[in-house]
Amino acid sequence: MLGNDGDAEDLLQNSFIDVFTKLDSFRFQSTIGAWIKRIVVNNCINFLKKKRIDFEILDDKTTDVVETEHVNSTVDLKVNAINNALGQLSDGYKQVFSLYLIEGYDHAEIASILGISEATSKSQFSRAKAKIRNILESQSIA
Repeated sequence: MLGNDGDAEDLLQNSFIDVFTKLDSFRFQSTIGAWIKRIVVNNCINFLKKKRIDFEILDDKTTDVVETEHVNSTVDLKVNAINNALGQLSDGYKQVFSLYLIEGYDHAEIASILGISEATSKSQFSRAKAKIRNILESQSIA
């Protein structure tokens, strides 16, 4: 989510400090793993908000996003290529993409977490996915 190993390590350490200092507030309404994951994700989001991530504001005309899957068998999807493509995304795209596809949140949850509309979350995800696809396809051609 952060795109920087140093920041990620710092936030992970701060998150574990938060976990241990707030352990008495754990209410057993979820698993301990889910609670810790939520703390880590919230710390990442708060860090990124401090860096002032700007999301594209979308009008009502762009809310009907059609997600189509284009499978290109010639694209060799290696982990390094995908990580490189993720690194090239804008912070807003990367954040929504990571929360949806990697962390497993739905668009309503992402909208609530990031303070954006659900339509914006869907559009950001769709655009991020298209951009990653274009990056990966251009790397396979080069």
